[in-house]
Amino acid sequence: MLNKPLRFIPYYKSVIWGGNKIAEFKDEDIRIDNLGESWEISAVPGCESVVTGDADLEGVGVNELCRRFGADLLGKDVVARSGCEFPLLVKIIDAHQDLSVQVHPDDVLARKRHDSAGKTEMWYIIGHEPGAVIYTGLSSPLTPEEYERRIADNSIMDVVGRHESQDGQFYFVPAGTIHAIGAGNMLVEVQQTSDVTYRLYDYDRRDANGNPRELHTALAKQAIDYRFPNDIQPTAKIYDGTTEQAVHCDYFNTAYLSLTPDDNYVIDTEGRSFAIIVVTVGTLTLTFDDGTRREYRHGTTVLLPAAMKPCTATGPAKALLVTC
Repeated sequence: MLNKPLRFIPYYKSVIWGGNKIAEFKDEDIRIDNLGESWEISAVPGCESVVTGDADLEGVGVNELCRRFGADLLGKDVVARSGCEFPLLVKIIDAHQDLSVQVHPDDVLARKRHDSAGKTEMWYIIGHEPGAVIYTGLSSPLTPEEYERRIADNSIMDVVGRHESQDGQFYFVPAGTIHAIGAGNMLVEVQQTSDVTYRLYDYDRRDANGNPRELHTALAKQAIDYRFPNDIQPTAKIYDGTTEQAVHCDYFNTAYLSLTPDDNYVIDTEGRSFAIIVVTVGTLTLTFDDGTRREYRHGTTVLLPAAMKPCTATGPAKALLVTC
């Protein structure tokens, strides 16, 4: 049953900062106002993805797949590191308004406080509007004491890095990094399976009931990586060709594929890991060892189980290939 790619029903989230671009990107009739997030593959309880379009596994959730198939789904290296738990969460995000300024705890702090994994993530910008920006890292030194003062006087953004958005940019956002997605960006987010977020600044924004949105000032203070300069502080990167390690860290490896119809890119994890493909432009075709072919249009996310035999990808397409 794990000899072909799996597709999932996304979990859609309506949020106050969401827009209307995800439905267009996916070319689907999604009637949700302020659609800010499409959780493409998720094992988070309450937001779990289920298989669609597969007669044998229709409606089976990600966590049940992990329990049922173990290393055949996840890969022998993934199981050795993480057990039979799905380690990643993949999202498409449409920021019609600025997202709150946040920080995520690392594994040690998240386990201590929430019995959860930490949250290291990366972003890939699919599209942006003129003037859109991304905020990541520190632009000048910051101490815990100064952090408290800047939160109190609303000047925290004066020390947060600011980058002008470009389509095709990658950002690596390790746990402990202050960050925010600015208005006008649509992007792919790949992260650890965790929903732990500390909101430290939100532009005095109000919720649907007119109340200030909750901040986690004290929790964030201990989670921030205050090193400056910081060797792993995120920077914007753009790749113009097939790049095996566009973003590489202990939790995931993201390759950038820019494929023509003449390219034949072999996908083979040798059973070590599953693979996730997110098609961002064009139509990607996978050809399997028996000669069958499947096409996936932009806006499509598929999972290739670790036990699946190697396949070949061709374009014209641009896509992200994520492994662990």
